[in-house]
Amino acid sequence: MNVTALNNYINCPLEFYYKNLIRIPSGKNEATEFGSAVHYALEKLFRKMQDSKMDKFPPKDEMVADFKWYMHRHRENFTKESFERRIEYGDEILRNYYDKYIHTWNTIVTIERNIRGVMVNNVPLKGKLDKLEFNGKEVNVVDYKSGDYDKAVAKMKAPGPADPNGGSYWRQAVFYKLLLDNYQQKDWKVVSTEFDFIEPDKKKEYRKEKITITPQDIETVKQQLTTVWTKIQARDFYIGCGKPECHWCNFVKDNKLAVALHQLKEGDEEVG
Repeated sequence: MNVTALNNYINCPLEFYYKNLIRIPSGKNEATEFGSAVHYALEKLFRKMQDSKMDKFPPKDEMVADFKWYMHRHRENFTKESFERRIEYGDEILRNYYDKYIHTWNTIVTIERNIRGVMVNNVPLKGKLDKLEFNGKEVNVVDYKSGDYDKAVAKMKAPGPADPNGGSYWRQAVFYKLLLDNYQQKDWKVVSTEFDFIEPDKKKEYRKEKITITPQDIETVKQQLTTVWTKIQARDFYIGCGKPECHWCNFVKDNKLAVALHQLKEGDEEVG
């Protein structure tokens, strides 16, 4: 179980079914590919810093060049106009981002760390983390986010009347703490999870948001993990969330797949 699968199931069991089990092919959109290019540039920036003899970051021109290399490598996912627009936009925001943080970045880091073999409440967990910043054994988990900051605000909120399950970014933050705190190969302790927004907000300001994780948050996500894992094992993912705007519920309805899914569920129950 990774946090994407957990979020997909909580959002809509049908979304989990099609994305994580069937793995229905989906084309890469321009926003996703642009975000990947930005992530790639930042990964290369920190790896080159680690490879230097004095933990020195390369110049920003080199970071921008890595971004443009990735964009050209995946040019087929853009129209001519959008490619040129995003190249120009990426050049601008990365240079400004570099200038904003170059003197404050932690150089004691690990980049793109894969974590596996973690058990929480008998649920196997895994994850790939963008960056871990260290102060001794204390860890600040950094997750890069591209896209509109204002639209992300609701996703960072803890459970409340409007969203009893909490936002997907909030859950991601708590999940990462559970993942690393229970990682037996290292004696690490997560003290914070931080979302680092690469694109500035409407006021042209760069934002970093740390999620304060309480013991209650940990217990809530543990319960979500246990509940979702139990339902997945019981093959309880053939009925959607029922929200009118849900793409996956509408996909099943529009393509008249409900009967087939019902028969599939009955077949699972007979096998069980």
